[in-house]
Parts: sequence; C-alpha cells; structure tokens
Amino acid sequence: MQEPVSILKQHWGFDSFRPGQAEIIQSVLDGNDTLALLPTGGGKSICFQVPALCKEGLCIVVSPLIALMQDQVENLKRRNIPAMAITSAMGKREQDAAFDTCVYGKIKFLYLSPERLQTELARVRIAKMKVNLIAVDEAHCISQWGYDFRPPYLLIGELRELLPGVPVIALTATATEKVVEDIQEKLLFKKKSVFRNSFARTNLAYIVKKTEDKNSYLLKLSKQVDGSGIIYVRNRRKTQEIASFLYKNGIPVTFYHAGLAAQERQARQQQWLNNQAKVMVSTNAFGMGIDKPDVRFVAHVDLPDSPEAYFQEAGRAGRDGKDSGAILLWNQHDLSELDRNFESSFPPQEEIRRTYQAIANLYQVPVGAGEGATFVLDQKKICDTYKLDPLNVFNSLKILEKEGYLAVNDAVYTPSRLKFISDNETLYRFQVANAYYETIIKTILRMYPGLFDEYIRIREKEIANKTGVSEEKVIRMLHELEQKGLLNYVPQSDKPLLTFITRRADAKTLQISPEHLAQRKKTAGERIAAMKRFISDERTCRQRTLLAYFGETGAPDCGKCDVCKKRSGKNKRTDRDRLALAIIDALREQPRSIRELPDLFPDESQEELNFIVRQLLDAERVRFTRDHTLEVAG
Repeated sequence: MQEPVSILKQHWGFDSFRPGQAEIIQSVLDGNDTLALLPTGGGKSICFQVPALCKEGLCIVVSPLIALMQDQVENLKRRNIPAMAITSAMGKREQDAAFDTCVYGKIKFLYLSPERLQTELARVRIAKMKVNLIAVDEAHCISQWGYDFRPPYLLIGELRELLPGVPVIALTATATEKVVEDIQEKLLFKKKSVFRNSFARTNLAYIVKKTEDKNSYLLKLSKQVDGSGIIYVRNRRKTQEIASFLYKNGIPVTFYHAGLAAQERQARQQQWLNNQAKVMVSTNAFGMGIDKPDVRFVAHVDLPDSPEAYFQEAGRAGRDGKDSGAILLWNQHDLSELDRNFESSFPPQEEIRRTYQAIANLYQVPVGAGEGATFVLDQKKICDTYKLDPLNVFNSLKILEKEGYLAVNDAVYTPSRLKFISDNETLYRFQVANAYYETIIKTILRMYPGLFDEYIRIREKEIANKTGVSEEKVIRMLHELEQKGLLNYVPQSDKPLLTFITRRADAKTLQISPEHLAQRKKTAGERIAAMKRFISDERTCRQRTLLAYFGETGAPDCGKCDVCKKRSGKNKRTDRDRLALAIIDALREQPRSIRELPDLFPDESQEELNFIVRQLLDAERVRFTRDHTLEVAG
C-alpha cells in the first residue's frame, strides 16, 4: 500500500497535510467508520480521495449536487485519476455503460447522486464492484435535523448492507451536536468516531451592519476592498438590480442565477474567476464547488434563513488565509421578510397535493408507475399550465422532497453525449444502404474517436460546420439514427431534473405527515430565531456565537468582528482617558518636557504619548511654558 503522503505529493504536489487531515485519513485506512467535521474550504475531499487511492478498488462517493460531482470528477481527471459520475441527468443506457466501466474498468472514484442508490441497476452492479470506501459528502443531508434533509440519503444504510466490511467516511462543514449524533446512527457506524477541526476562521471578520442604504454600503465596500467579492441576494431580480447599480458606478461586476442559460452562467463564472469581473452578485445558486482563493469579501444583502446556510456561504471568503470580511446587511424590513418567507415555506396540504397532481399530469405519470423516472423540471410551465402560484409550487416541491416522494437536482449544464451501439460491420452495411446518412456518420467518427467504447461529449454545431448542414438537421438525423438502433444520443440540457423516488401516488390520498411538517416547522423556526439572535446580539463576539451554535464552546473572542472592534475601541478610549489623567497628575507635581514622558510611562510608545499630549493641548488642559516644558493649564 502506497503511503498517504506520497499519494498527496504525486497527485496534488503538497509535501504535507493540513491540520487534522492526516488523522482522519489514518482512521479511514484503519478501517474505521469516520465522521469528519471541517470548515468550508478545509480540504474535505482530500480526506477520502487519498485513502481511496492508497488501496485497491474504487471509492463510491455520494453527493447531492450534480454540478459539484462534475467539478470533482473533472479535477480528478486533470490529476490523471480515473473518475466518473452517474446521475439522473444520464439516460438508462448511458448509466448501464458507466456501471459496466466501474465493474470491469479501472475507475477509482464513482460519484453517485443519492437517488441513484435506490435503482435495481445500481444495486446489482455495485455488488459486483471491488469497493474500498464509501464517502458521504454533505453528510448533514441524511439527518432530519439537518438544514438540508434529503430522504434518498437514508438509502446509504442499505448500501452498507450491500457492501459489508467497507468503511464509511462522512464529511460536512455544517452540523450541530444533534446532527452529528444522527449522522452516525443513520450511517450505521460500528462505533462513534468524530474528528473535528475548529470551525473558527482566524482570518475572517464577521461584520453585521444595520442600514437602510445597502447599495451605498456595497459600493463603498467594492471600491475599498482589493480582490474579489461575492454579494448574495435572495431573488433573481435583485442580482440584476444591484449589479446594474455597481456597474453604473464603475465597479467591474456580473450577476448569476439559475434562470440564466447554461453557457451564460459558465461565461459569467469564468469572467469572475479570471478577475475580469471584481464582484459577483448572485443567488445561492452560485459558489458550491468554487474554490477561488482571493475572495476578500462575501456580503449578504438579505438575511439567510439559517446559521448553517450563512456560515457555509460566508466561508467562501479568504480561503487563501488572508484577512477577509463576511458582511451581513440588514434592517427592520428584513426581519418581517424573514418571517413571511418562513410562513410561506409551509403551504397548506391541499396546495402540496395540487402541485403533485400538476407534476404527474404534465409528465403523464399514471398512478402506480414512474418510480425512478426522471424529467426535466420546468416550474414555470407547471405554474402557467395549471394556474398555480410559483412560491407555493417551489415550497411544495421542497416538502415533497423531504417526504421522500420526489428528488429535485440542481440546474446544471450537461453537454450532448453520443455512443455507437452497433458494431463496425453493421454500421458499414447501413452506410452502404443509406447514402443519406453516410456523410454525418463518417464525420462524427473522424471528429470523435472512442465512440464505440464509451459515451463521448459532442457539439452539434461543430458537426454541422463540418458537414455543411444546419445544426437542427444534425440533431434530427442523430435522433433518427438512434431510432434505427445504431447509436445512443443524449442531447444537452441545462435545466433542473425531477425524479420520482417512489411510484406515483394518488394525489387525493397523498400522505403528508402532520407530525413531520410540525417538527420541520419547529426546527426551521429555531434556525430563524438563531439568525435573529446573531444579528441582534451586540455584546458577544460574532464568531463565538456561530461556533457555539455548532457546539464549539469556549472559543476566544476573534478580535476582528464588529462587536470585538467596538469593544476594543471603547477599551482604548478608556485606557487613553486613564493615561491623560496620569500625565496631568505628573505635570501637577512639576512641569516636564515631552522627552521626559517615556521615562515616566515606559509601557507606552512615544507615538501614543504624543497623541495624548496633542489631545490635552487642543482641550487646553495643558500648555507649553516659555522654556518649552509642559504644565497644567489654569
């Protein structure tokens, strides 16, 4: 078995691990079930990637976000580590081929969305794999007490039964004590094993500012701070409004939200990553998996609805270890808005049933069918077709997710993919008999090698340019070739995906547990109350408040947040008042020159003594004598 440090050096170029990583990795290599609590940007991925590379076999990684999975797979491939992701964005044939590659190929990391674990295809193929580790990313999603509970995560327990003896590592950056216990129980840990790195960020200053003029504050912040910034807002309209305001005032800025086309989102992200735009104004759709080191500030214009969400988003600042700020702007109106959003998050059961029925009608899923079926989610079409309120639909979907009926994946761009499923001989005979398709088949085979072995990303526009026909015609011909059984064609998509986790139920008898709803509402209310306490408490260090929420008590004051700075300023004024009185008492004894003061007050700097003397002269409490010594005035 290769040593962990040599793996780290070989693939990542580092000579040593960050604090806490080596102990976590050793625990995994010793075969222990392990829960790692590391702050955002704390190097969680290394903790499962290194031990998996040390041993034979592959690591199954369960992750809730397709974009994050794709990002990690690409990062691993760039390091010459074979990895792939199987998600609901892939067709059944593509998934089948990918699972085969994991069983018979040399894949080291298989990323799965949690809803894939319930399929018979996944269970059968996983049982045939040589698995050395199960890694559960964003592990708080398995707990009903977690702020982003996802029922498909509960299927990981079944995965453990399928792979007896394979250790589990669970990783999260946001877990209260209750969630920590729940994660270990739900993942069937053989014995409790928790590794914690302090969530404290010594370089991060948490600033809470009450203001009615948020735009002016953001403009001043963007001008004064060097490096990049992220401004988080609650809705898409605000991203454009604030970006427009900053742009008109000379700030290189762009905006980002899930409603933009995939290419547009990618272009704006690159613009910000390449420092062509200094500031990114975004909804919470932006930031997951983005590891830009020089983010000097993260500002929140709207109040997050939980300390977990705030802590994770604020933690995207200062990953290079340099001083950075997390700024939270609020006013009285925001408190009312937070309460309204909270109440609307729990629509009446009748609204939830109406949304479920509308989804089943739109996608033509009959009662008793549809388990595992995935569709492109178009919330606007659902609302327009069935005259439903968009906010009710959005929140009903959240509840249907948490009740385990549906899973909604993030909006992510997946490029078109193609694989020939006929053999060379059959394809050649087809071309001879069908000259109409000959040019496009030959062009594709020349442009994209390996199409008989695996799914290859293609660009229809490039094929159109090479063949001299329209892009629309290329797409039509590919669909026709698929119908003729020669290839599998998966068109590009940039929409969220909706998967039926269970067979479609009759909406009239849909069971939404009142107890579950009441408990979730209570828990959500407690998180909102914690956010209100965080912004209103002007006596406790902001970082200490956040750390205590996550169970980390006894932390020292950070010395950087607005509360600590204010207290420091008051202490400094008090100290200067005492020093001024001491100087006056000394001068009452006898006049003295400024050069004598350091001998009387050896603990004070000459600069500080000069400052106090100037203050006393301006206040006419002391004065200079003719021989340039100081005496008490009057």
